Amino acid sequence: MTQDPGGLYSRADRQAAQAWAFDRIGEHYDAAFPHKEGQIAAGEWLLERLAPGSRVLDVGCGTGIPTARQLSDAGHKVTGVDISGEMLRLAHRDVPDAEFRHLDIADLDPTLGAFAAVVAFFSLLMLPRAEIPSALTKIHQVIEPEGYFLLSMVEADLDDTPIHFLGSPVRVTGYVRSELEKLVIEAGFEVIGLRHLSYAPASTELLPEVQLFLFCRRDGRR
Repeated sequence: MTQDPGGLYSRADRQAAQAWAFDRIGEHYDAAFPHKEGQIAAGEWLLERLAPGSRVLDVGCGTGIPTARQLSDAGHKVTGVDISGEMLRLAHRDVPDAEFRHLDIADLDPTLGAFAAVVAFFSLLMLPRAEIPSALTKIHQVIEPEGYFLLSMVEADLDDTPIHFLGSPVRVTGYVRSELEKLVIEAGFEVIGLRHLSYAPASTELLPEVQLFLFCRRDGRR
């Protein structure tokens, strides 16, 4: 892989490697995380606040399960974006009423239009810390004024750390909750609430983790 002058993988190489890994993981992801209680509860929280037929962007939608399906089944107009072609194939199959696009989180564009809400469940952790503020800014740009942003991450002090995840090499980033909340506020969001959940994946290859869920609204002043 090409390296930049600082010794890190180039952005294009990194994107390709992450896409390849999740193409390999495919349906094994949902098998390893079969319950997703926190993610489902966060979706229910959002459903209570959305107007009928709202546009919602699912950033890093994966297979579309459970969130894209949950929101689509409730009558909302869901657009999902993901870097993995295989994940998008599964999402098209299992959530046929939603729209899906092959797009990296870091490449979000205002031409996608405005959304009443954006959800990013365990997707920003695939970026290095240097790219996350920019990604949050791009998310902010596509949310309607006073619109909602739901974010989840695994609580950990990591930056672009290589790990083996379900048999594939990936690079992951994490924050402690106070740092994550500060980062989101600096990007122009009001944090309405923060929940944490201790979670044990079904796969014995994966360690238990603490999942953080931030419930945010676009700051109307920015």
